[in-house]
Amino acid sequence: MSSETGILQQADAQVVELRAKLFRGLADFSRMSILAALRDGPLSVGEIVGATGLSQSNASNHLRCLSECGLVVGEPDGRFVRYRLSDPRLDELMRLADDLLAGTARGVDSCENFKGTGTV
Repeated sequence: MSSETGILQQADAQVVELRAKLFRGLADFSRMSILAALRDGPLSVGEIVGATGLSQSNASNHLRCLSECGLVVGEPDGRFVRYRLSDPRLDELMRLADDLLAGTARGVDSCENFKGTGTV
């Protein structure tokens, strides 16, 4: 194997690792609930709590995580912070996931490998 091939494989591995980290971050039920709530536009923590049923502390902790990862952005609005998706492609990613689940990935719900990742 040439050194050029090894460098390409290493770069590919880094991309795969970043993708895995992104999807691990999205694999949390609370974080996915927050992202889903933000699809319709910016919300305050209180509005996110109302939309998701999460406790305020739980929602705040997950918002901090999503913000630190660059998936949501908080913008001051008076005495509140309104959060929004950082990139419209997140909405598209969730729409594509819905399409996959309705089609080729409809067996995900019964997959034994993915048990215990959230509640429905």
